[in-house]
Amino acid sequence: MKSFSKPSLTRHLRVAFMGSDPIALPFLRAAQAQMSGQMQWVLVFTQPDRRTGRGLKTQPNEIKVWAQEAGIPVRQPEKCGDADVDALRKARVDVVIVMAYGQILRRALLESVPLGVLNFHGSLLPQLRGASPIQTALAEGFTETGISLMRLVPKMDAGPVADREIVPITAETDHFSLREALGGACVALWARAIQALCGPGLRFLEQDQTAVTYCRRLRKEDAYLDFRLPATVLERRIRAFRPWPGALVRHQGLDLRVGGARVLDGDGGQSPGEPGTVEITGGAPTIACSRGWLRLESLQRPGGRLLPAADFLRGYPIEEGSRLEMLEAMPLVGKEPFGWTA
Repeated sequence: MKSFSKPSLTRHLRVAFMGSDPIALPFLRAAQAQMSGQMQWVLVFTQPDRRTGRGLKTQPNEIKVWAQEAGIPVRQPEKCGDADVDALRKARVDVVIVMAYGQILRRALLESVPLGVLNFHGSLLPQLRGASPIQTALAEGFTETGISLMRLVPKMDAGPVADREIVPITAETDHFSLREALGGACVALWARAIQALCGPGLRFLEQDQTAVTYCRRLRKEDAYLDFRLPATVLERRIRAFRPWPGALVRHQGLDLRVGGARVLDGDGGQSPGEPGTVEITGGAPTIACSRGWLRLESLQRPGGRLLPAADFLRGYPIEEGSRLEMLEAMPLVGKEPFGWTA
């Protein structure tokens, strides 16, 4: 694969950040506290304030709150344009770091700073380009994932990669714990990167095009458990899709939220019964899957509280032998961009 490097600086780096997701906060705080001798945050771009919460009050996101508390100027364009390119130049920004910003950046912006625009992507590229790499790695049963530091180019997640930080995935890992681990992984990754940027320069390798895969944007319909899949797959999806889109089963036309589940009998042997068929074991609904059984450990009906399965069944009985309704689960990974879900 072709390798190349960007020109380096030998002085204090002036750095801008673009991001809207609190996953970046560990990296931002660590860089501010531990690397002030090598760099300075001079500008933060984040999404405009949105209406959130029960009262739908306009609220700043956590990235903006951090920047304001740190005394860093903030810009919040709906879409970055010429004025934002000018702002980067006037601030004499050397390099821009992007993580979960939520915008596609124009070529003029990508070429506006001396050391380029770098991106923390939440997978080990070239695997899982796209919108949901964290959830997809969990749902697909990866044993490891990580953060890739890449140079942004106009094509989605296709830029050359300078470095990666690997994060293991265990049987207990869920979306929350994996996000936390990946946020922490950015700190070590940036510590190495800034040493290179302040010295010989980062070296980049083009991605292996034969190994590229794509993940898609998740939909609310992905919450529905399709018991025509193996129990182990469904249990991973429950951990991966928490809190959104979550996990749902449909019983007599009513959507019940699943808080947690456990696999019984693994994936071995023949199908235990018609997928979606309910048995009650240990006081909990246990559902036949294409392979194995999935015991639903906690459930919530609309307007109610999440309850342990035994408590839930006392107020909402599910008849043994009944069959849950299902929607077909759509693939999460492909060799080409998903188009309508990308």
